[in-house]
Amino acid sequence: MGTSGRQACAAVVTVGALSLAAACGFSPRMPNPSPPTFAIVTSTPTTSTPTTSTPTTIATNPSTPGPTAPIPPSLVGHVVSRIPTSRKVVALTFDAGANGDGVNSILATLAKEKVAATFYLTGDFVDSFPTLAVRMSAAGRLGNHTADHLHLPTLTDAQVRTEVTSAQTTILRVTGEDPRPLFRFPFGDSGPRDLHLVNDLGYIAVGWTVDTLGWQGTSGGRSVNSVVQRVLAAATQGEIVLMHVGSNPTDHSTLDADALPRVISGLRAAGYSFATLDALGAG
Repeated sequence: MGTSGRQACAAVVTVGALSLAAACGFSPRMPNPSPPTFAIVTSTPTTSTPTTSTPTTIATNPSTPGPTAPIPPSLVGHVVSRIPTSRKVVALTFDAGANGDGVNSILATLAKEKVAATFYLTGDFVDSFPTLAVRMSAAGRLGNHTADHLHLPTLTDAQVRTEVTSAQTTILRVTGEDPRPLFRFPFGDSGPRDLHLVNDLGYIAVGWTVDTLGWQGTSGGRSVNSVVQRVLAAATQGEIVLMHVGSNPTDHSTLDADALPRVISGLRAAGYSFATLDALGAG
């Protein structure tokens, strides 16, 4: 799949209940007339956007999440850690929970490079940074990262459900986008019970192929170079990259945001294009 930083294009790859909007242009959700279909690859538990400070209109009418299609049996009880494709496609994903210090830089880079991304938001983040949440929705695809980023295996069944549904309601109310079926566990930690509960709520659990560890910051011995090197060293067909939009609370570094231009250019130089995980419903 050819790519260019100045070329606008879009293609969709259907993956079970997900589609992959491979985007090097500003239309990550533009359907391809004949998308190829692949079986999902799972692992067991273990675009364009404005970048100025112009106020963004936020949905003011609370919305109630509607029904969703059931999760295919092949995805129940599993965490997706790689896009199942033989094409050189990478998904850049960003978790948002603590702060939004790197968002402006990340969105500016994505817009400049014409790359779409997937953002996993907590309800707390959306409540604290509603305008940023709306802009992130415009820059790709939103997923659910729970209400408070708690360790779900330590919670009761009812508490887990509340963490998921509360975040879903908040994201939908503020951005107008239902995050289903994309869900990411806080800390990437889950057990069979947690996966079952999340699946029952209409979500597919999405993990990652590589964690940049940029969230550890310079105080944790990380650097822009280390972030770039980790992504490129793990590059493979269907790589899912985990990054974060916030700054490290100790040193206030925003390594993932700072490294993003080099991550994109390095992957492109190796022949990769980019994708979001986009919901199509079960089927």
